[in-house]
Amino acid sequence: MDARIQIVAILAAAGLIVVLLELVRRRRLLERYALLWLFSALVLLGLAVWRGLLEDLASVLGVAYPPNALFLIAFGFVLALLLHFSLAVSRLSDQSKVLAQRLALLEERLGRVSSRPADSESAAERELETSVRD
Repeated sequence: MDARIQIVAILAAAGLIVVLLELVRRRRLLERYALLWLFSALVLLGLAVWRGLLEDLASVLGVAYPPNALFLIAFGFVLALLLHFSLAVSRLSDQSKVLAQRLALLEERLGRVSSRPADSESAAERELETSVRD
């Protein structure tokens, strides 16, 4: 691997680590997601620094040019991150649906309670309180 390419790869991986740490510090990136990114960046930095390890890995993978193996590994990490984020989005989507359904039920109960006569207001308040606790 050419020294110029190695320096660029080291600077890019180190820059990614610095950006990730700054995003975590400013609370723009949650720690659980930052760990995945940091692990990926550290592996890429390690492969960029240790030229022999990257060359050995490239020969094992059947890649003729070691920097291409670095891109292949980075692409694999990106695919893993995309899968992880897709799972997180799916889970959040299901949670949003359940929350919207619960909100609709509470609004419907509130509508029933508010349409009752004034003399049964205390019973209606008790019913609303028990439904909110559920």
